[in-house]
Amino acid sequence: MSDQSDLSHLIPRTSAQEGPRPATGTVPRPAAPTDRRAFLKYTGALGAAAAVTTTLSACSAGPESTNETGGGGQGGDSTLTAVIGYGNDGSWDPTQTASAFAMAGNEHIYEGLLGTDPISREPYAALATEIPDDLKATTWKFSLRPGAKWHDGKPVTADDVVFVFDRILDPKTQTLAKGFFASWLKEVRKVDALSVELILKFPFPDGAARLSLAKIMPKHVFSRPGAWEDATKGKAIGSGPYRQTAHHPKSNTTFEAFEDYNGPRKAAFKKMNWLTIVDAAPRVAKISGSGADAEIADNIPYANIGQLKKSGMTVEGGAGMNNLFLLFNTAHKPFDDVRVRQALHYAIDRDKMIEAALKGHGKASTSFLNEANPSYRPAKTVYAHDLAKARKLLGEAGVGKLTVNLMAVNVSWIVDCLPTIQDGWEKLGVEVTLDPQETTAVFTKLDQKKDFQVVAAASNPNQFGLDADLIMHYNYGPENLWMGYARWAQNPTAKKLFKDMAQATREPEAGRKRAMIQDYIDVVAEQAVLYPVVHNELMTAWDPKKISGVQAQPYPGINLLQAKWA
Repeated sequence: MSDQSDLSHLIPRTSAQEGPRPATGTVPRPAAPTDRRAFLKYTGALGAAAAVTTTLSACSAGPESTNETGGGGQGGDSTLTAVIGYGNDGSWDPTQTASAFAMAGNEHIYEGLLGTDPISREPYAALATEIPDDLKATTWKFSLRPGAKWHDGKPVTADDVVFVFDRILDPKTQTLAKGFFASWLKEVRKVDALSVELILKFPFPDGAARLSLAKIMPKHVFSRPGAWEDATKGKAIGSGPYRQTAHHPKSNTTFEAFEDYNGPRKAAFKKMNWLTIVDAAPRVAKISGSGADAEIADNIPYANIGQLKKSGMTVEGGAGMNNLFLLFNTAHKPFDDVRVRQALHYAIDRDKMIEAALKGHGKASTSFLNEANPSYRPAKTVYAHDLAKARKLLGEAGVGKLTVNLMAVNVSWIVDCLPTIQDGWEKLGVEVTLDPQETTAVFTKLDQKKDFQVVAAASNPNQFGLDADLIMHYNYGPENLWMGYARWAQNPTAKKLFKDMAQATREPEAGRKRAMIQDYIDVVAEQAVLYPVVHNELMTAWDPKKISGVQAQPYPGINLLQAKWA
């Protein structure tokens, strides 16, 4: 069975680590296009991430001409081969995609005005020459790096920057990126050929890190008719350290060092070949044993960690927001009663789940945010295993016999966790039917507004950053897709929550803003409409005898901008 990939947002079938994310509720105010299926297509959710459950053959290799492997640690003209556990047939349009493969690839091809470190997510000057001195100002001026060129040899100019931000902020154009910027960024103006000004609606220092999500693209290429569709299909021309040399959806994508790159993170590998292998067994086989012909792979199943370490591989995990969550249909009684939702959470033995299903690579959620998030603190409501409390809550809600159909995505690690949920609920006296399905089937039912009771799925907004404001809006908001699924947006508590969230976004003082976010996370925890059960680790494996400088990410994909031959 293939473990799928992509994180567009709808979840695909993933392997032991990928999480689903519905393709639009992405951030502050996710786009709400009239045809969600079309939107998923553009975000990559329909293509690789969610909708298309790609089943690759055991070899999953690309065309022979692009299938060179094995640098052997020799450097020079050797090709670095990477194995990505997610599909590469999602959208590659940086303004639209949430595809794990494409987003990782775009980090090497494109630049934002600012970039962010893949682990700390601290901003650094990328296409711009420096970070603005005063991030609390409402005007940020950026000078572009002199001599920066596109991969086709033409110079990068301010017109390219304005072109991209105009697309993102255009009210008539629904892009995934709009949700990251429209709430706080008013416009971007050209100052001269190599400088621009960003005009903010209010002071928003957190916006600096978000600029990494606005990849600057050449206007002379992507303003042409049909060019955005080409970008969706995989066309990528940037100013970054690597240029794309070939793209074979469902197979592989190749890269080559861009000789004219003059930025801060130069290419260390002459060539790279990224294979997409969503099935766990052949993915692990590519980096295992004497016949290994790849240097690095992400999305490593927990069951294979010991085997790979024994063979001399380094295997490390990144703990972040990747989580199993429960989504309740509040229009279906008795799940409109917060006490019922809470009771079902209290009945789950998270420690047992972590031991049995996650092999110790997880933590019980004590907040919507994971513990490593800079804004984390335990929520006022923490769902420790407590059957007595769960029974009391059901009694207070007047619920006697309760039958629950738990619809779930068939992501492998989610399926592994379901028996623990079932066991806890049955001990509570609840009759449970487990109903795992293809991710596409689950979200098609949700999109069609079909009735359901509870859904178990996975999510990981760390792909977009550590910004708590961004993460919370990813799942909660008046126009958020998830809230539409939950039928909760019109609830009075929800309306008050959304107002509090909007006020926190605009709060200029960092300490006060953090406190406001923590306060409304307490409400999210108490209401448990959509709430994480456990957070788990994403595992990456690489050969330390061949490459160095690798860091395991807490979100899907790899970043090799600081890696090199050993």
